[in-house]
Amino acid sequence: MRKILLSVAVMMASLGLQAADANYQVVPLPQNIALEKGAPFVLSGNTAVVVEGTDEAMQRNAAFLKQFVRETTGITLAGMGKKGTTITLKLSNKVANAEGYVITVKPRAIVIEGKTPQGVFYGIQTLRKSLPVEQTATVNLPVGKIVDYPRFGYRGSMLDCARHYFSVPFIKEYIDVLALHNINTFHWHLTEDQGWRVEIKRYPKLTEIGSKRAQTVMGNNTELYDGVPYGGYYTQDEMRDIVKYAAERYITIIPEIDMPGHMLGALAAYPEYGCTGGPYKVAERWGVFDDILCAGNPKTYEFVNNILDELLDIFPSKYIHLGGDEAPRTRWKACPRCQAEIKRLNLKGSNGFSAEAQLQSHFMNMIAQHLATKGRNIIGWDEILEGDVAPGSTVMSWRGIDGGMEAVKRSLDAIMSPNTYYYLDYYQTKAHRMTLIGGDLPVEKVYSYNPVPDDASDALKQHVKGVQVNLWTEYVMGRDLALYQLLPRLAAMAETGWTENAKKDLASFKQREGKLNQLYHHYDWKACQEMFKEKK
Repeated sequence: MRKILLSVAVMMASLGLQAADANYQVVPLPQNIALEKGAPFVLSGNTAVVVEGTDEAMQRNAAFLKQFVRETTGITLAGMGKKGTTITLKLSNKVANAEGYVITVKPRAIVIEGKTPQGVFYGIQTLRKSLPVEQTATVNLPVGKIVDYPRFGYRGSMLDCARHYFSVPFIKEYIDVLALHNINTFHWHLTEDQGWRVEIKRYPKLTEIGSKRAQTVMGNNTELYDGVPYGGYYTQDEMRDIVKYAAERYITIIPEIDMPGHMLGALAAYPEYGCTGGPYKVAERWGVFDDILCAGNPKTYEFVNNILDELLDIFPSKYIHLGGDEAPRTRWKACPRCQAEIKRLNLKGSNGFSAEAQLQSHFMNMIAQHLATKGRNIIGWDEILEGDVAPGSTVMSWRGIDGGMEAVKRSLDAIMSPNTYYYLDYYQTKAHRMTLIGGDLPVEKVYSYNPVPDDASDALKQHVKGVQVNLWTEYVMGRDLALYQLLPRLAAMAETGWTENAKKDLASFKQREGKLNQLYHHYDWKACQEMFKEKK
């Protein structure tokens, strides 16, 4: 009897639900939306999802579509397609861009087609974001056609898991956030002075010792410490699982092993690869430290290459990020082996860079050459431009935009990630409610950045491959604060990375992002709410 009563209650509740309307004005904004007159497509429990062909990725796309619709509206797409409506997913060579898609909406049928399963997936995301975030019996989707493709091929987001460790479930949730915003690259910052977070089986002390610090500085680099041991790392099995999870959502993971600086975590475990031989300890405060890898020791190169070789088996990405930033050469100037290597290589200071800077360039290029034999290329922060750069390298411009401009001058590819626009560890509101590293970066400024102006040179248009936001975590601990710093600024970057610049409009973005905020709330993603408040 209780089951019968429950069924009746559910049915009555369902009958009480009203039809809702979809809206294709989403973030990022599609390149072209052409609405037509006519009866809408009615999404309901009688809607069937059809996949043309047997492609495994397309079948997974269908499962994602059903999941997203159910999560957003409560509607279970279980129709057989005879009396109801259909959503068909198909691959088509008529779509030119590998990440592009076309959505055609007719009264009885929706077709989402792409050149690749990835393109179809982005079409699904647009459909998902078009739906109301409410329990409803049906949704009316206006008839028409959406033709869409990304402005840039690289759209990235970096998470620093070295200063503070984030759990595997959160990393997967972070990837889900990226997928919602059409982000295709997760840059995973895994090693630092404050902790080594990657299991390397050949060098077990990297995690036994290097992943743990005795305590952590309190506040904004005060002289006070919490006295609490801190640690954590990712096993190789965990990393493989995360790589698979991301790939299913068409996100490439680029791991970063920062070198030759930011290496105290590694040196604490293996002091023989430093210039002084130690002893070293995992850093307990933030900043830049003089102790870095010894570039005059041949065994250092063997050490690094062995580490990278293990990672290559886990991460199939074309690129491996080698850092190259903030590496003081103080120890190298006093190191007999480094000075001997400078002499052997006949390195001279030139173009405003010291012989030690040229030694760092040599170090990075040697590692790049090793990776090239494995079919991989490197990405480095813009400091790698302080000397010769290995062919095929990509420069990530973080100290403003100059690094990207210099890379283009050298016919190198660049990813624009300037701290002035894309560092999400900065404050996003005028009220500084928590301790962060400093700087103000409201969502409006993030949105304003245009990495390639319309009147840019052909070289700039050719070599700037995309954009990336970076979430450094010296002062960002835990899920909620990470999401708060990420959202909605990630959406602002996402629109720059996807939508043609001429179609960007801040007022429109804020309105559309307000709707996207409903999805944030639905998933309990703690976005900064300031931009969603009415201005008085």
